[in-house]
Amino acid sequence: MYPIYQIDAFTNALFSGNPAAVVPLDSWLPDALMQQIARENNLSETAFFVPLDGPDTFHIRWFTPAAEVQLCGHATLATAYAIFHVLKNSSTRLSFQSRSGWLHVHREGDWLTLDFPVDHLRKAALTAEAAGAFQPAPLEVWLGREDYLLVYATEQDVLDLKPDFAALARVPARGFIATAPGSESDFVSRCFFPAFGIDEDPVTGSAHTTLAPY
Repeated sequence: MYPIYQIDAFTNALFSGNPAAVVPLDSWLPDALMQQIARENNLSETAFFVPLDGPDTFHIRWFTPAAEVQLCGHATLATAYAIFHVLKNSSTRLSFQSRSGWLHVHREGDWLTLDFPVDHLRKAALTAEAAGAFQPAPLEVWLGREDYLLVYATEQDVLDLKPDFAALARVPARGFIATAPGSESDFVSRCFFPAFGIDEDPVTGSAHTTLAPY
């Protein structure tokens, strides 16, 4: 039997933010079994981690209900919270080896801060199938490590989007990030990952490695 912790990330209130499942392991389970566990959890991500050298280094992997992903912010934050507060790790910084390189989480009081790799963007065009899934059309399209970034004029444009998820699921990309200047914030965003079993993710940390440099 393996413990599973469900933790709401990016929030200070119960039953909000973005929930992730966290599974501590002594050694890796078969990939198919971890995928089955993630499918049964039916959350946007389930994080699995194993210890590496020392008390503050770990190897981490993330699975959606449909597939393994290269990077996940909220499930990494949830994992760090579990290590700090449930497993009572006294370190002030945790390091995670992942498919996207080394990731770090710093603790200062009640705050946990993610240190993630920056994405690199290039101008792009949507495929005909993806373009037809978004109305209105974006003003700009960029392509990052795995996701398309769609830039709109206003926050309301992003709020009004009703993508064709079936069409997007057929596009060879992890997902689509729609953004615009915010009316009360620097910017707003919505994130769609139907190819990975998540039509819309409520809060997406890895998307900010694309949004922030833009």
